[in-house]
Parts: sequence; structure tokens; C-alpha cells
Amino acid sequence: MKRAPLFDLENHAEFVQRHIGPTPKQQQEMAQTIGYESMDALIDDTVPDSIRRTMDLPSAQTEQAVIARLREIASKNVVNRSFIGTGYHNTYTPQVIQRNVLENPGWYTAYTPYQPEISQGRLEALLTYQQMVMDLTGMELANASMLDEGTAAAEAMTLLQRVNKKNRSNTFLIADNCHPQTIAVIQTRAEALGIDVQIGDPAALLADTEAFGLLVQYPGTDGAVTDIAPMIEQAHSRNTLVTIATDLLALTLLPAPGALGADVVVGNSQRFGVPMGFGGPHAAFFATRDAYKRSTPGRIIGVSVDRAGNQALRMAMQTREQHIRREKATSNICTAQALLAIMAAFYAMYHGPQGLRRIAERTHTLTNVLASALTDAGLAPDNSSWFDTLTISVGTRQAEIIARALELGMNLRILGDDKLSVALDETTSIADVRDLVAAFTGSDAADAAALETSCAHSGIPDASARDVDYLQHPLFNEYHSETEMLRYMRRLESKDIALNRAMIPLGSCTMKLNATTEMLAVTWPEFGALHPFAPVDQTQGYRELLAELDTMLLECTGYDAISMQPNAGSQGEYAGLLAIRRYHESRGDHQRNVCLIPSSAHGTNPASAALAGMKVVIVECDNLGNVDMADLTAKAERHTDDLAAIMVTYPSTHGVFEESIVELCEIIHSHGGQVYVDGANLNALVGLAAPGKFGADVSHLNLHKTFCIPHGGGGPGMGPIGVGKHLQPFLPTNPVAPVPGLPETNDVVSATPYGSASILPISWAYIALMGGEGLTQATKVAILSANYIAYRLQDHFPILYTGTSGRVAHECIIDMRPIKEASGITEEDVAKRLIDYGFHAPTMSFPVAGTLMVEPTESESLAELDRFCDALITIREEIRAVEDGRLSSDSNPLANAPHTVNEVTASDWPHAYTREQAAYPVTSLRMDKYWPPVNRVDNVYGDRNLFCACPAIDSWREETEEA
Repeated sequence: MKRAPLFDLENHAEFVQRHIGPTPKQQQEMAQTIGYESMDALIDDTVPDSIRRTMDLPSAQTEQAVIARLREIASKNVVNRSFIGTGYHNTYTPQVIQRNVLENPGWYTAYTPYQPEISQGRLEALLTYQQMVMDLTGMELANASMLDEGTAAAEAMTLLQRVNKKNRSNTFLIADNCHPQTIAVIQTRAEALGIDVQIGDPAALLADTEAFGLLVQYPGTDGAVTDIAPMIEQAHSRNTLVTIATDLLALTLLPAPGALGADVVVGNSQRFGVPMGFGGPHAAFFATRDAYKRSTPGRIIGVSVDRAGNQALRMAMQTREQHIRREKATSNICTAQALLAIMAAFYAMYHGPQGLRRIAERTHTLTNVLASALTDAGLAPDNSSWFDTLTISVGTRQAEIIARALELGMNLRILGDDKLSVALDETTSIADVRDLVAAFTGSDAADAAALETSCAHSGIPDASARDVDYLQHPLFNEYHSETEMLRYMRRLESKDIALNRAMIPLGSCTMKLNATTEMLAVTWPEFGALHPFAPVDQTQGYRELLAELDTMLLECTGYDAISMQPNAGSQGEYAGLLAIRRYHESRGDHQRNVCLIPSSAHGTNPASAALAGMKVVIVECDNLGNVDMADLTAKAERHTDDLAAIMVTYPSTHGVFEESIVELCEIIHSHGGQVYVDGANLNALVGLAAPGKFGADVSHLNLHKTFCIPHGGGGPGMGPIGVGKHLQPFLPTNPVAPVPGLPETNDVVSATPYGSASILPISWAYIALMGGEGLTQATKVAILSANYIAYRLQDHFPILYTGTSGRVAHECIIDMRPIKEASGITEEDVAKRLIDYGFHAPTMSFPVAGTLMVEPTESESLAELDRFCDALITIREEIRAVEDGRLSSDSNPLANAPHTVNEVTASDWPHAYTREQAAYPVTSLRMDKYWPPVNRVDNVYGDRNLFCACPAIDSWREETEEA
């Protein structure tokens, strides 16, 4: 008799059960608790038959096999010494920052700081980033980072148009010394908004053209350092406002643009310790005048006070701006680059003003040496002034110089047919300079000592020299030893709740496991050290990974083509709508500009539609939370001649699988429109249904949700778009490194061709580790877990929306409105009380005011799901105590939540309930207790008294001592 094997030699699904929280036995028990024989029976009763499909992906691989394959892919990238510049530079990431921030789940798994009480650590780091940018740019206000320099410049253009009341021209000027990718991003944004862009010499443009704004690069893309003060004065004399795109390291030596009169200053903080990563993620910066604070895009971290009157930080003004102002929002940006901004801020703290100055001076000195050596060889730079970049006319010798440079392992920037540009950085050595001279001249350069003594002059004019008048706050001067830096970062980390501490049950945000194996490759130099415009033959590993990830995502979504360029979900929305716009234009349907959007949609949807030049028409939802099909039909018919698209989230923003989604797609198509399915809730579809198969034409894919790229405390995100074959010709490209197979005249939505490329190995690894069956299982468990929570809570809280089967999709909405009516307790009170139990709150008041939206994901164990449900049930009992008078309506644990250790241990206890009830409402907290560093933050105070710079250091010291 043949013996059965003791184990399956081909079963590589071990990782699947490391990613999925509940065990198979627990999944069965959870399904039976809800009332089903099995999880599959629940899925059959929840997901409409009309959209069901199977997915054909390879089986799961082991973690060891995935790492080996990634090593093989990475080995195909060639890491040359990069001198390409254009806003991207080699840099040294201090190891204390790399290991304890970039590679630390306490930092990278945290969510956007919408709940400030459990975000004080990263808010402090982001406030420091703002202070750094304000100091170096000389501006009065800075936000907490942007997606990239090109996007920041485009946002500056629209801000200047909003705030320039003296010049209502529709023209924007761009100096021809700006980086080409920045120009292209602005041109795409301007065309959709009907703004006329003119490019040329700024002085000539200003003399002849009425314009609301001007963009100038300082130093220029060719490296030239010019006195921009006269140009700014000329612009202001014609009521033209000025944006300066600049380099933070250069500003340690050059006059601050703000001191010279700039209205907005933008740029990229990448060279402050963040790897190039083939294009990202990097934190761009945006600084402006205080007078423009109400129009500033993105997030601003501000100083407020908590319930006890102590200093506390929060996101000011724009906390959920898109959800409030929708198509009238200042921008569609929802995520930022928080993790990278934090790294840049810590880099500035670690080096301090003198350390940064030394890095800049050394870089500049080596550039002076190179300029002198090239001049002696008859190759004097075209730019007579510089910080770190030289442009040299080489005539017919261009090809041979490039060949010699490549042979020496160096990449130069190619400009036209007869010029080359060289950008130096903090990693450049005198040996590199010798090699550069050899590449340009074809002969060995002088030895290092001779080169260093041959420098003729500085490339920075004396009139442009800057004193060390920046970064004087003690935060930038007290943490230069690794011991102190390490302890400071640890203190900040301990203030926050991230996924390494507890479940983060945010609806519509999909906070799942970001496995260590998935994260490994991000910091490998073969992925991290490549310039986004490196030669194609040096990036074969990346291109292989991109091709494989394309194939994986196309199978997951049912589409025909993918663009990896959008570096946030909001940018994916924008890119998808632009593709729809171009498709209609290609057919002569220029009048199609109406975008239908359900009233329940994410606020970024109408904001993105407005940015894409579309007119938003709202479609109502019915009492069950579904799109009102009668209203949809009526509005589609009314706009049959000018309908461009509908944007719909599926499953719906209300957490329901709508039965009518196929009919909805058919109605829109019958009236000539395209269907955009927002990919925010794709975690409920993968393996079960695919937008590209049930009628959608385009979706953005939140890789930082469904496909495991971590949220990074507020960013990075990644929002590639999947499209049908008919939209593929209209995907975005790049002017410097065109995307193969696309017209070079296509739109450009991000500064680099593949967005934040260095984090794409995370999603590749996740899919490879899970395999097709594992991904499908994950989707099923996500739906099971949401329904389990809804079932456990339904006798205590109203569950707002369910499908026809009475079930929810991957998230459920708790309706607090009737409870508030009966008790006075609000959804905010419950959210803050959950902090006392050690939980991040669910999504608050979205998509319906007065509610809490819960999404558990598949990664949370049954024990954690039960702990969360037990916390909410206990909180409901506290609410009942308020309702029947056992707890005071104005002095109860919910109204005063969260409670700090200082409050609980103070000699004075003014509350009507006990300290024990405040701090230890359930016994398990005595084993592991999270203490919030502040009491409830006063949002109104923070907006009325906006202060977004680092307060005096004494206040920080006092808080640290008290904690």
C-alpha cells in the first residue's frame, strides 16, 4: 500500500498564514458565529454572482525563494556613480536613521496623524521638517511635505492664481532654466485647467507678457547661480507673483529666496539622507507667505493645546480638506511623504547647521576643483557661477566622453547633441573628480594634491554668500551624537500608535501587515541608489520587476495596461481622468467634460475631477447607501452629449457590494461615458472580482492599501492606474526618460516615469509570497473579519449599511447619531476613549457624519478582533451609564478621554469616576498599557491661532520631564 507523504513538498503557502491573522479553524468558527457553515458560504451570500471571477496567478513562493528572486532581479541593475543631478543626488543616509526610522515598523506602519493624541511623535518630527524648510528658504510658512518637486511646482502655480488679486491674467511663465520634468508636470496641470503657459528667458517674458505667476529654478538646471532679486523685483512691479524652485543644500550657502522676495519656494528634500530610489519616494517641500496659509495645499502641522492646557500638535486647517470642500478644494492631495520628510528632518538635526554647511562647502569646493581642471583643459563650463553643477559644451566629443565615463562607472547628464552636465554631491570624492577629468579630457588628471591646490575661484559670487543664519533652534543643535539622536527618535516613536503596537481599524484605509520580507529590498543599493534618469541598460532589473508587477496587477484587476507613474492615490485618480479626457478628445468629443460622482465618494474624487478640467455632477445615494439608480439614469440621460465619466468606489464607500454595479457601467457606456472605479476598496475584490471584467475602464490601485506598501505615518503612497486597452495610448510618460510604447507628447503627472519606484518591490514581494490562492484567501478573510465585527457589535451599536443579504463588505459603519441623541456622547468621544484602550480610532465621520467606519483587514488575529470588539462593547456600557445617570453627562470617561499618565497620577483627581476606570477599564490593560502623551487636543484653538514652527525648546524640555 502506498504511504501518504508526511507533508506536501510543493506547498509553499506557509507565508499566507503568517499574513492572515485568523487560523483556518478560527475562520470556520467565525463564519459559524455569524450563521454560516463556512467562510465560502458567507462570501457566496455577500459578493454578487454577476461580478464573480477566478484569478490565475502562480502559487505562493517561500520567503527564501522571494528574497533570492529579488536578489537576482536587483543584480541586473547597474549602480554607477551618478552625476546626473536634475534634482536627484546621491546621499548618505545616516545608519542611525536608516535602521531606526526607515526600517523600523514603529515609524513606517503608522497611519496619517488624523488622531493627533496618538501621533505626537511623528507630528513633532514633521513640525521640525517645516521649521527646517522655513529656515533654509526664508519663508514664513511651510507645509509638511509634497509628493515631488514637479507636483509642488504645479501646486504653486495654482496657488498663485488663487491669491493674486492684482493680476487676473490666465498666463503662467516658466523660466527655461527649470528642470524639464518640472516643466512637463506643470504643462499637463495647466492645460487641463485652461492656464496658458509660456517658457523662456524670465526677463524677456516679464517685459512682454501679462502673467499672474512665474517659476524660476535657483540654481538653474544647468547649474548657474544668478542673483534672482532683480528678477523678483521686476515681476512684482508687474503684479506677477514668483515661485522659486530650489535646492535645500545649496541654500546653506546661497541667500534664502524668501529674503530676496519670493512668494513661494518649492523643491525636493531628497538629498537630505533619502536614497534616490529610481525616482522616489522623496519628500518635496512647499513654503510660502503667512498671508497665503488658507490657500496652501497639503498638510500643515500646527501647535495647539490639549484639554489640560498643555502644548499639543495637530494637523491644522487641511485635516480633511477634500472631504469638506470637495471640487472646490485647493488640491486633490490626500497623502504626503511623511516618512521621507521625517528622515530629512532627522538628517538636518543629526548634522546641524554647521554639519550641513560643511557638506555643502565640501561639495562646492570639489565642484570648484573640477571647474578649474576642466578650464585648464580647454573645457571651461558654460555657467560662470555654480553651486554643485557644471554644464560644458563639448561639441563632437560628446559621444567619446560619455563612453569614457561609462567605462569608468560614471553617469553624466546628456544635454542635446553637444553638451554634458555634471552634478556633484556629498558622496563625491577627489578621486571621483580625477575620474571626471579623465573622462572629459581622455588623459589622466593631476594627482589629488595638485587638483586641490589648482582651484582658481569659487563658483558662488561674493554677493551671493550666506551666513549660517538658519537652523538655530536647539532641536538642530543638541542631537549630533548617535546616542542622543537614537534616544530622541525612540522617545518620539513611543508617543505613537503604529501597527507594531495594535490594530488600526480605519475604514477605507486598509491597515494590514507590512511583512518584513516585503520590506527588505527597499534599502538594497541596487534598488535605492539608482537615479531615475539612469541609462536604460543600467536599469534592466527594475524593468524586469516592473514588467512582472504589471502582469500580477493586471491579473488582479482584469485590465489591459498599467501605469506606475502616479505616486499617490490622488495622483492615480488625476492620471486616470486625464486618460479619459484624452480618449474623448481623440474621438473629437471635446465637449465631454461632465463627471458624475456619488454623494458618498471620497473627497479626493471631486477634487481630482476638478483638476482634470471636469465639471462635477453629484449622484444621490438611496437609504441603503447604494447609488440611486433612478437619479443616475436621469443624470446620464441629461448629460448624454457631454458625459465624460463616472467615478464610483466599489465596494461602495459605505462598505457594501452594490448589486447594480454592472448595470451602472452599462448605463454610463450607453451614454458615451467612461467608468472610473476608485481602487480604495480593492482589498474586498482581489481574487473574487475584477473591475476590468465587470465593466470599468480605469482604476487607480492603492498599493499602500491592498498591496502592502506601508502608510509611513502619512505617506508614501503609490497609486498606479490600470486601464482598458482603449485607454492605454493615453497613459502618462516623462520628457527625460520616456515610457516605452507611449507617445512622447503624452501627459506627465509625476516628476519621474515610474513614480516612487523603490517601494514597488514591496508589492511584488507580497503578491509572490501570497500567490493567487493566498490573495483570494486574504480577500475572503477581510470580508469575514468585517462581518464578524459587525455581528459582535450589532446588539450594542446600529450598523448603518448592509447589502441585500444583510452583510457588509470589508468594512462596517457604526452609526453614533441615535446614541448621541440619547446620551450626548459623540463619535469623537468614542474615538478618543478607544485610545485609553490602546487602539487607534476607526475612520470618524466619513462617509457619513456622526459615524465610525471600521475596517479590520485580513491580518488581524481573532484575539485582536475580539479585544477591539470587547473595548467597544465596554465603551457602550459606559455610554449606557451616562444615559441612565450612573455617570455624569459632563464628567465621564468618554467626554474626558484620552487620559494621560500625568493626569491619572496627579494628586488632584476632579472627576466623578475613578482613576481605575479612566486608565484600566479592562483588566488586560494592566499587562500592556499605551499612555497617550497629551489629553484631547483643541482643534479650534489650533486653527484660530495657527503656529506652525517649532516652539521654544523649553516647552519641549518641560513636556519631556513631565512624561
